[in-house]
Amino acid sequence: MRIAIIGGGIAGVSAAAALSPFGEVVVFEAESALGTHASGRSAAMYVENYGNEAVCTLTRAARAYHEAEGVLSPRGVMTVGFEADADTFDADIAEMAFQEISVEQARARVPILSPDLTRAAVYEDVLEIDTDRLIQGFHRRARANGATFLTNAKVSHVERGDTWRIRAGDHEVTVDIVVNAAGAWADQVACLAGVAPVGLQPYRRSMARLPAPGGYDTRSWPMVFGPGESWYAKPDAGGWIVSPADEDPSEPMDAWADDMVLAEGLARYEAYVTEPVTRVETSWAGLRTFAPDRSLVIGEAPDAPGFYWLAGQGGYGMQTAPSATAMLAALVKGKEPDLPGAVVQALLAGRFMGDQAKSGV
Repeated sequence: MRIAIIGGGIAGVSAAAALSPFGEVVVFEAESALGTHASGRSAAMYVENYGNEAVCTLTRAARAYHEAEGVLSPRGVMTVGFEADADTFDADIAEMAFQEISVEQARARVPILSPDLTRAAVYEDVLEIDTDRLIQGFHRRARANGATFLTNAKVSHVERGDTWRIRAGDHEVTVDIVVNAAGAWADQVACLAGVAPVGLQPYRRSMARLPAPGGYDTRSWPMVFGPGESWYAKPDAGGWIVSPADEDPSEPMDAWADDMVLAEGLARYEAYVTEPVTRVETSWAGLRTFAPDRSLVIGEAPDAPGFYWLAGQGGYGMQTAPSATAMLAALVKGKEPDLPGAVVQALLAGRFMGDQAKSGV
């Protein structure tokens, strides 16, 4: 079986690792390196109750793989609020199963928090993902199975017939199966192949790296959220990164941080801490791409046999990668995924094609 995977982010690389044991795999990546866009700009965490039920099921199913690969480390999450934030704060702790603690306890964990805070809560069963180690592990496994990775190889032509013909620059291959793992560009790839798009929407998420606030050692601090995810901050490489938690619709592109959005987010963050932002060392942005129902899109396109989707990871791509690609591999092999049937139905690409397309697996 010959398989072409379009996209070399976490989706494409993990798909290559899952499919290469039983197929001849080639991965096309438009950029000069794997994981250049969203995958290389992720502040990834492993949070089992983050997302809808289908996403959470995938996340839980992926934990054993992450633990075996040694990519998880303790981090923890905290949310804080003022009296005026009470309704939003209560909704946050209900949704994420936070345990409320005193402001004094919160400030003992993160000493730059404002003493004027009135509410704080923590969620302990949260882990940080070593994204580079995760991607490199999938890459090594795929290469060991004979997979080929082509960089600087933007796909320009996908022709459907008894087989699929794909062209990218000087490269041309004929394959039995195409996997669309193109992230923010996945709908564009589908249209290029004459396949109906599913309505994916990329959203920009920005980040600023600050020096360690107040000269503190931030390494043991938890990730901290403002009420309603109005901002968040976390330790990173000895410093402190802050995001305005923006979610602005975008066209597929090499995203960058908007200065005004970043400034507004940093101002929201400053209201909750004692240390002002005096310097931004660097900033960046990535695109988180969601399907209309915010579940991943996995499986064969009902209107194009042999064309498989692995897209719509949103903010869950790293934590769900092992189980999402296990489901993809099962579908390619004509087997039932090792997931509850309702979850499979909630993830299948055919859900966007009407009841007739939802024929199961």
